[in-house]
Amino acid sequence: MRMGRHLGLAAIASAAAVLLSSGAAQAQARALPAALTAPAPATAVSALPASAASVSVASVSVASGAGVRRAPEAPPFAAPDRTLRTGASGTAVKRLQARLKELGYHPGSVDGRYGGATLAAVWAFQKVNGVKPTGTVSGRTWRALEEPRAPRVLVPKGRPDRVEVDLTKQIMVLYSAGEARLISHISSGSGVPYCETATWEGRTQRFCGDARTPTGNYKTTWRRDGWHVSYLGRLYNPIFFNGGIAFHGALSVPLAPASHGCVRLPMHIAEMLPDLLGTGVPVHVRGKFAR
Repeated sequence: MRMGRHLGLAAIASAAAVLLSSGAAQAQARALPAALTAPAPATAVSALPASAASVSVASVSVASGAGVRRAPEAPPFAAPDRTLRTGASGTAVKRLQARLKELGYHPGSVDGRYGGATLAAVWAFQKVNGVKPTGTVSGRTWRALEEPRAPRVLVPKGRPDRVEVDLTKQIMVLYSAGEARLISHISSGSGVPYCETATWEGRTQRFCGDARTPTGNYKTTWRRDGWHVSYLGRLYNPIFFNGGIAFHGALSVPLAPASHGCVRLPMHIAEMLPDLLGTGVPVHVRGKFAR
């Protein structure tokens, strides 16, 4: 009986201790700031911008708890300390090609070989960035690749999907959704009057013109796949926008205007352009080349 009374007293004392500790915890909780005791607000995924709508559940839970953890940004482009010219090869060329492609100046394959496609991309980049288009990539060009300029917008209120042809700089810019997606070196009409004799439609004819690429506002119309033979020569993948004047690939696309009036493009650009440029797309031609 005496042992039973001791056990009963011990149980009562233990229960009292539990009640006291619970009361203290509740009092302490009442003393905490409301911001600490309030439940964490739920994150509304539907309220996030479209670019953030694909955030994973793990990312959202981190954002609602310990703060947003952002993915580390890619390091800025750092130019290699090397001068590059056509015929060069190696890692530095591959980095040059990757940077040009990233900026919209497509250099062909990113293969570490400085060939004709890379040269045309370098020319376009140099012209946009105020560097003499020599094709040599050294100090000024490397610095421009680190902090590049955007092409000058010729039609500020133009449609989001359009093409701008700058005859002064001899470049073409294709805009998609308002962003410059493709920037290319071109060679437009030479401006030198011509008269040429050619066999066309079964008879010998003489064709004359002023070899100009007229400025103005146009739209893409008809096109042909592969090589198209006209009375003034062969055009690769032509996309016409002003009568018989077209964007087309050519085996010769020099720095100076040299065509009969069309806009010549490097062959690798003419290969990819039909997939990027539809029918009825505005084409704006501006400027004048100074020899």
